[in-house]
Amino acid sequence: MDSLTIAVGGMTCGGCVVSVERALERVPGVTRVRADLAKKQAVVEGQKLDFARLAAALDDAGYEAAPG
Repeated sequence: MDSLTIAVGGMTCGGCVVSVERALERVPGVTRVRADLAKKQAVVEGQKLDFARLAAALDDAGYEAAPG
């Protein structure tokens, strides 16, 4: 299982944490997501993770992504 940390811009509240986790969980291959509001990042676990696909999912949900 792979793990990838993503810096998430625009995450400002608990509702954002839920939205970020849901957006990332929909990406094929993702098995677990833990978003951290204080650190402004999300840790994604799964198989064959592709940063570009994860970043696109966050962009579609209204957030910015950068390698963490």
